[in-house]
Amino acid sequence: MYITGKIIVTTVIPDQLIKLKELAYNLWWTWNYEATELFREIDPDLWDKLNNNPVRFLQEVSRENLLKKVQDPVYMEKYKSVCQKYDDYMNSTDTWFSDNYPDKKDQNIAYFSAEYGLHEILPIYSGGLGVLSGDHCKSASDLGLPLTAIGLFYKHGYFDQTINREGWQLTEYKELVASHLPMTLVTDHMNQPIYINVEFPGRIIYARIWKVTIGRIFLYLIDTDVDKNNPQDRMITARLYGGDQETRIQQEILLGIGGYRVLKALGINATVFHMNEGHSAFLGLEIMRKLIQEDKLPFNVAKEVVASCVSFTTHTPVPAGNDVFPLYLIDKYFGNFWPTLGISREEFISLGRRENDYDNFNMTILAMKLAGRKNGVSKLHRAVTRKLFNNLWPGLPEDEVPVDYVTNGIHTLSWLSPEFRSLYDKYLDRNWEEKLCEKDIWDNIDNIPDKELWKAHCSAKSQMINFLRSKIREQRIKNNEPLENIKEVDTLLDPQALTIGFARRFATYKRANLIFRDLERARRLFNISGKPIQIIFAGKAHPADRPAQEVIKNIQDIAMQEGFKGKVILIENYNMSVARNLAQGVDLWMNNPRRPLEASGTSGQKVCINGIINFSVLDGWWCEGYNGKNGFVIGNDVEYDDEWYQDNADSASICDVLENQIIPIYFHRNEEGVPLEWVSIMKESIKSLTPQFNTHRMLRDYISKMYIPSMGRMDKITSSDYKLARELSDWKMHIKNNWHQVNIITDKSSNHLPEYKTFTGDETSISVLVNLGNINPDHVTVQLYYGYYGKDNIISQPEIIDMSPEEKVDATTYRYNCKIRLMEGGEYGYTFRVIPYNPQLIDKFEQGLIKWAVR
Repeated sequence: MYITGKIIVTTVIPDQLIKLKELAYNLWWTWNYEATELFREIDPDLWDKLNNNPVRFLQEVSRENLLKKVQDPVYMEKYKSVCQKYDDYMNSTDTWFSDNYPDKKDQNIAYFSAEYGLHEILPIYSGGLGVLSGDHCKSASDLGLPLTAIGLFYKHGYFDQTINREGWQLTEYKELVASHLPMTLVTDHMNQPIYINVEFPGRIIYARIWKVTIGRIFLYLIDTDVDKNNPQDRMITARLYGGDQETRIQQEILLGIGGYRVLKALGINATVFHMNEGHSAFLGLEIMRKLIQEDKLPFNVAKEVVASCVSFTTHTPVPAGNDVFPLYLIDKYFGNFWPTLGISREEFISLGRRENDYDNFNMTILAMKLAGRKNGVSKLHRAVTRKLFNNLWPGLPEDEVPVDYVTNGIHTLSWLSPEFRSLYDKYLDRNWEEKLCEKDIWDNIDNIPDKELWKAHCSAKSQMINFLRSKIREQRIKNNEPLENIKEVDTLLDPQALTIGFARRFATYKRANLIFRDLERARRLFNISGKPIQIIFAGKAHPADRPAQEVIKNIQDIAMQEGFKGKVILIENYNMSVARNLAQGVDLWMNNPRRPLEASGTSGQKVCINGIINFSVLDGWWCEGYNGKNGFVIGNDVEYDDEWYQDNADSASICDVLENQIIPIYFHRNEEGVPLEWVSIMKESIKSLTPQFNTHRMLRDYISKMYIPSMGRMDKITSSDYKLARELSDWKMHIKNNWHQVNIITDKSSNHLPEYKTFTGDETSISVLVNLGNINPDHVTVQLYYGYYGKDNIISQPEIIDMSPEEKVDATTYRYNCKIRLMEGGEYGYTFRVIPYNPQLIDKFEQGLIKWAVR
């Protein structure tokens, strides 16, 4: 038998079309439909076959097809137009960020995330967190933000999902070929790969760096699959969320510590660091190590600097989303690390220790303790996060825990259908896409004729149905289903039916099959004469999450039952392509997580821009988005103690709202077949939600709340050999060591403070004695805390007033006073508290020190 070799032939691109190669390697094309059409028009069949991958397309397209396009004046005009738009975008120095923060253009923000959802051809994401990170990067590019992103290159990506004939999820990992992807290896001036290394127990791990270009910014991906490593270590970055806990801690060391070293290796001096979820929290430790080893700062001073430059976003209240490592792994991987910080093992462990959990190291706790600025991803999620982590600030009321919120958004142009983009180009202001956050722009939606809006939606719906039929056909052929089942696909999915979409990561708290809890009632709803309904499900369950896989199995079983067959569709291998088609083509987007476990959710935001209506639990972003006219609500804002009762109530609500509101409105048509009331809700959804729930607005919030304040603080904290950091560290130590002396002096024989009697509108003077011990009165704030008496004599709806020092009673005791005026009658409760004060604190509660009046 003879042996063979391989000959790889790459198509030579004609000079007239050479810009196609640059476009292929810049993911700008993922949110500019005209650019993808340039590739598709050359060879539509090849484009579809290669899953819309322009890099691989240019490698395999025939030169003959390229030369034909060179001779096509219409195509060449489109080509020149797209190239001009691209060049204008890339070369523009007049960006939103440069216009608003011209003095910060030389600063750099480093953004760390474990996953990035940029496009389906680069499957290094699993769900909403990754897509959010990808959209974050795209908006950073659009706004001209000086941002550099850091992640890992998972050579096997996240798993491909197949669903067998019995309805069970099967997983498969495919190796990604870097040369087929829009990324390039980072090399030095000698064209040699640049490596970083990280110390692991008994060995050094080496990693190369891949660069992904996203418009004007770069994402750098760390890859351990290099010859310098042993075979086992080459697999560390192979799979997203794959392997065991040891693999996970190795990946997170590479992301946090290795990611910081990538920046240094590339000469990128970041001012601000943003940790998107706790996976990258080791970053803070590496910044401290550098400050301690190279700048000779004490640990507490280095920690002060880290707090000044690091922000942290937490995304989920669900335990599975918060990594926890057993202490033996911390000892194994950090036993040689904490000495470099100049601290003991106990001090190191305490950085990631949760109260009363002495066996584990919590990455979210580590991030909370290191980052100076922290946020949840919706207003409700801020409240949930404050409750979850209240014990890090003992004695502090939940609503004052120093966690802010920035509600998530979506990159509008990445999710906008071509049909609706044409509508907006026609009826909205010129350059509307550059004014996404301006609400006045969207008022012009009312100028779109109802018939035209409905026609655009029906066209997008038709495109989606064609896409889904091709997916289902592939699925059935692969499962060796009978020929009649395969032929049936041609008529599957009714364009006239109310089409509900449910597509997201399958976790049990998202309750994908909730609509079928009362199966017989659901069956009746799906079989109302003349009012057809169909529902499309898509989503992956984590390979280790058996209960979530059983939900998929349950839905597939229901889909085979009488009354649901052909009306309940489960699409396998959920990815950004499936998400995009569903978000552009369904009529109603359903989301029913168990409140309040959905931190934000962005799938429902993706549909708004396409005129699709949300039908959701009042959780995450929908609490802020729903205005009573722009969609439908499942259940109410009550929080249940009994999950079984909650699921029953929400399932009944789904059926009630469908039966009594949604179905009648959707099928009530005028003489032209247009559902006027439905279209009215579509317009209200677009107008009210699009300008708010996008990543341009989200980035502006991060810039104003996190990035710019951190830049300003770093200017102060690092000047004069870290003078302010040293002073603040010393001050905090002094306060901490003497805080036990602080005492609010009350009558020890009484359970209550003095009672005041007054009349509405009258001014009441209230005073208190405070012993401060060795603490200067300038270094504390004494406050009156008052409000209505609530349950168990707890003060509700509190008001807080800073009290003024009135007199010095003795060497360490001071009398404080304030005046209040109550305008409504009733019984009020009041108390006093003392907190540390320093104008240089990032947050007044960052030390977690507070003294209340006690008996």
